[in-house]
Amino acid sequence: MAETQSAVDSVLEVIPWVMRMLRKEFRSQRDPNLTLPEFRALAYINRNPGCSLNEVAEHIGLEAPSTSKQVDDLVRRGLVARETDSSDRRRVRLSILPEGKERIEKANTHTRRFISAKLVNLSPQQQQQLLESLQMLREAFTGPEQQDRKKP
Repeated sequence: MAETQSAVDSVLEVIPWVMRMLRKEFRSQRDPNLTLPEFRALAYINRNPGCSLNEVAEHIGLEAPSTSKQVDDLVRRGLVARETDSSDRRRVRLSILPEGKERIEKANTHTRRFISAKLVNLSPQQQQQLLESLQMLREAFTGPEQQDRKKP
């Protein structure tokens, strides 16, 4: 039980700290016309072509009306396409357009470089341990049956 509590405390300490560092770095390098929630929405749509507005809202942590306004703006700017689902006319499917994909790839390239610079001093064994630990954390939160369906 003490080990579990220690692991819980570490997760609660480390993950928010890492996310703050990534957000700070993103803000310092981001496209001035793309907010962090917009980037998160674009990234989700890129990874989940054909997703719904509600799925995007759930991912970025906003209510559907706020997300709808955000997606409307992304559509107007030529970053996202909105298409009515042929099997359910009430459902809208979202997909990323080439300009949106280009912005995601640019941000991801920069973020990968930033993370690489932070991990470069880890030995190959430490890097392997980190990979294994992250996989265990993913499974603890999503369950192994979902691993192949939705990769973050």
